[in-house]
Amino acid sequence: MILKTFELSKIKDETIFYLLYGKNDGLKSECIDEIINKSIGKVYNYDEKQIKDEIETFYENILSGSLFEDSKIIIINRATDKIYEIIQDLIDRNIHNIKIIINAGTLETRSKIRSLFEKQKDLICIPTYQDNNDTLSKLATIFFRDEKISISQQNINLIIEKCNGDRGFLRNELDKIKNYTRGKKKLSSKEILKLINLSENFEFSELIDNCLAKNKNKIINILNQNNFNTEDCIIILRTFLSKAKRILKLAIQFEKNKDINKTINSAKPPIFWKEKNIVKIQLNKWKPEKIRKLINSINNIELETKKNFNNSILITTNFILEKGCSDINN
Repeated sequence: MILKTFELSKIKDETIFYLLYGKNDGLKSECIDEIINKSIGKVYNYDEKQIKDEIETFYENILSGSLFEDSKIIIINRATDKIYEIIQDLIDRNIHNIKIIINAGTLETRSKIRSLFEKQKDLICIPTYQDNNDTLSKLATIFFRDEKISISQQNINLIIEKCNGDRGFLRNELDKIKNYTRGKKKLSSKEILKLINLSENFEFSELIDNCLAKNKNKIINILNQNNFNTEDCIIILRTFLSKAKRILKLAIQFEKNKDINKTINSAKPPIFWKEKNIVKIQLNKWKPEKIRKLINSINNIELETKKNFNNSILITTNFILEKGCSDINN
């Protein structure tokens, strides 16, 4: 059965199989998060290739019960028609207490798995077409209104043009702007151009995510691939501060419920499925008391970079290397 993305609320709770396909990864992420957030169960992520290579393990996870799990949510990423027989077999088995979300790219009209989901009423098929500029403009306008940031329509259009019809890209751009504008209520065209052009290199958020995950090789690779300037340092540190505060909030919750999947799936605002694996790593690396110390350190480093503007790049990169590459949190 074909549904539009805004019709997700119509889906019955007992629905098991979902197919999302199309080029709009950002919209697919939002839909997947919505399905997960109104479901109960531990989330498992698979790639199609992983399933084909480890078919017995996959079936065992799908079909076996557990004393500790009432239900499961299985996400199959980068799916194609190569997985058609496996999905058909699972449908025929009449499984329950599980949700299977198939995340596919572009599927042609003659696609077997697309045809299967379109024709059967108990299977949900959700196409995600590229957003048009009007839709993205409305989303951006709501963001700036809620953040009480003054910005011209011309500058909103600059941001929209960079997003290539994908609200996931728009969200990344708006996140960068939000981190940059703390305390600011107005943005110039020059600032907008600088901020949106950052995505042509590694995202600053990727650098900070890997720092919090203590992924040493990735941190060094990103630093080597980029030529940061003094103005970038404030954006990097404010991105660091924002992500550290998010991890603190999650770490406090995790300490209470001892369930990392429940913590991540109940996060507000929701965490996109693409981020969930690295957030799990971060939560396992940082305890609340360590994160609080980190937040204080970030604030101190930002003050230091402002006082020593000419050395801000060295100060910032050394700080990231210290926090991301050390075995013991300082």
